[in-house]
Amino acid sequence: MRVAIVSDIHGNLTALEAVLADLRETSPDLIFHGGDLADSGSSPVEIVDRVRDLGWQGVVGNTDEMLAMPETLEEFVSQSSAPPSIWSAIREMAAATRAALGEERIAWLRGLPRVQMHDAMALVHASPESRWKAPSPEASDAELESVYSPLSRPVAIYGHIHRSFVRSVSNMIVANTGSVSLSYDGDRRAAYLLLDDSTPTIRRVEYDVEKEIKALAVCGLPHSEWVANMLESGRPQMP
Repeated sequence: MRVAIVSDIHGNLTALEAVLADLRETSPDLIFHGGDLADSGSSPVEIVDRVRDLGWQGVVGNTDEMLAMPETLEEFVSQSSAPPSIWSAIREMAAATRAALGEERIAWLRGLPRVQMHDAMALVHASPESRWKAPSPEASDAELESVYSPLSRPVAIYGHIHRSFVRSVSNMIVANTGSVSLSYDGDRRAAYLLLDDSTPTIRRVEYDVEKEIKALAVCGLPHSEWVANMLESGRPQMP
């Protein structure tokens, strides 16, 4: 069986359309989403509605949780050493996205589960215990095993960090999907993950980054230039 996991779309309709075209080529039997659907992009409403129309099952991401329950952001901020300017920008962007989505879509995000299991695979957004904290690609085998072995599946998949990888760890495989939008690895292309009979591979998909940057410029999202800089560079930036 072939399963696709599409994560961290972040309101980027241009990138999602390109991924959907690629999915028509790879023809998975089943598609899951890994959360972080709407925030930080030009088209949050269109993304949530499209994912719902497609019927993809998935998990709640930290920005989905933030939109539905703003107090979860404040809890994370209280433990963070990042500059206050980042959190101010994130709050303003979240408020605009929340207003655009409306309560019914927010309630749907709130109801997303934290874990999805299918055959040998377990899917979470970041880690089993947190939507906000996850190991990096440079994490040791011991850390990856400690975090994901409680899922009790031979294949553990997560998103959140926007940097894809596949690692064999002890008696399991840990893989990161990468992100449809806002890549952090220097490669501007969208990323998603395919499982062929429990063997994961990463797909990278070209999309029209400049088209999405133009959409951001007119969508009314606060700090859209910050998002545009990250899309253009394929790396995280300061606001």
